[in-house]
Amino acid sequence: MITDTHTHLYSEQFDEDRKTMIARAKTAGVSRFFIPAIDSSYSKSMFQLEKDFPEDVYLMMGLHPTSVNKNYLEELAHVKKWIDERDFYAIGEIGIDLYWDKSFLKQQQEAFKTQIQWAKEKKWPIVIHCRDAFDEIFEVLESEKSDDLFGIFHCFTGTKQQAEKAISYHMKLGIGGVVTFKNGKIDQFLHEIDIKNIVLETDAPYLAPIPYRGKRNESAYITEVVAKLATIYNLSFDEIAKITTQNSKDIFGI
Repeated sequence: MITDTHTHLYSEQFDEDRKTMIARAKTAGVSRFFIPAIDSSYSKSMFQLEKDFPEDVYLMMGLHPTSVNKNYLEELAHVKKWIDERDFYAIGEIGIDLYWDKSFLKQQQEAFKTQIQWAKEKKWPIVIHCRDAFDEIFEVLESEKSDDLFGIFHCFTGTKQQAEKAISYHMKLGIGGVVTFKNGKIDQFLHEIDIKNIVLETDAPYLAPIPYRGKRNESAYITEVVAKLATIYNLSFDEIAKITTQNSKDIFGI
């Protein structure tokens, strides 16, 4: 059993073939799909996905940092309404992204911190999005660190030191297609990180692994990530699948 801990199956890029794409993933051994939120504009399609595939998908709720702008307080209110109304498996994806726009940094920090506090109240994990913002992310995590703070550092692309720091805040590292890239760099030190700290993800439809790089990513392609990790850790494909699925269960509680 393989677990994709981060896949946007509700994306418009899957509207033409969602059912067959999910069937391909299941044929490849992927039977658990954890679905991160972005903002209120995707909530309807997320809930529809859950309705259509109730046995397979596990929803998160949160406000993505690139969706933090002038109306971010309304968006946070939308998140709060839903987490008060029903259960989710995590608050995510949340964090800080300074790649596209730095003008809302203060608001991103506030939104990140607020959502971490909600997760801690619920005793739910968080799923972190970080782009060009490791220092800023760690500053917030340091201010919120506690036994109730835990989760996944999604799409981890940092250094070994940053990996160790993330793990120190009770985070697993979400490893996806980047580990297969020639210039991805994380494959150079990952063997020094205990596999108990690793979970698998695709971030579909983004970041397709080699040999699909540049194409639409899908959950079936996670097998390329498993194969790469099997080489890095000198373990079998099945061992990687089993260990990383157990790690995902430890985080999500299911």
